[in-house]
Amino acid sequence: MGQLVSDADFKHEVLEATQPVLVDFWADWCPPCKAMDPILEDLAVELEGRVKIVKLDVETNPSTVVTYNVRAMPTLMVFKGGEPVDIKIGYGPSRAQLTKWLESFAA
Repeated sequence: MGQLVSDADFKHEVLEATQPVLVDFWADWCPPCKAMDPILEDLAVELEGRVKIVKLDVETNPSTVVTYNVRAMPTLMVFKGGEPVDIKIGYGPSRAQLTKWLESFAA
């Protein structure tokens, strides 16, 4: 299922990370979110050490959701140097497109 983060550890796990971090804002009731899971699991392994991939449950972490104005699921947001640098909303990009997108942030 990937590393879960919460309001409590978001700053440490995402904002203070030394590598780019993809945050998957998801909900248990969201079928497209579940469809993304296997792709993100594969990418977490493939990009390990270059891009960190974490999941944040929007239902149990309202503070982070409000801070970043997340309104639709899934929302994939890339953070680099403690700041959001890009976002994709909804289910859509293929695995190859997601890989290319994430690799563009890996330095």
